[in-house]
Amino acid sequence: QVQLVESGGGLVQPGGSLKLSCAASGFTFSSYPMRWYRQAPGKERELVAHISSAGSSTNYADSMKGRFTISRDNAKNMVYLQMNNLKPEDTAGEICNGAGYGKQYWGKGTRGTVSS
Repeated sequence: QVQLVESGGGLVQPGGSLKLSCAASGFTFSSYPMRWYRQAPGKERELVAHISSAGSSTNYADSMKGRFTISRDNAKNMVYLQMNNLKPEDTAGEICNGAGYGKQYWGKGTRGTVSS
């Protein structure tokens, strides 16, 4: 079965960093663009970052540029999100997503909490 399993969430101070990982299985990972979304308490889900299937191009929400970095390792079926200079308003569940061939796959999410 298709699985996207996130890890790396936790509690950090404002200004701190988290690196999230998403382990993919059950589909042709290297053929799929991957994305990270987040959903903060009381807010709609929003796209954080996108990476092409080969990892050759990336895109970010404007508010994430310069702070967040998406990367992938197709040999390991892994996609990552490095989050730096975190702010309390970044507190959210981060969700790994793969989309292609008319399909979408979603992980269950991992929560990052930014609090002083």
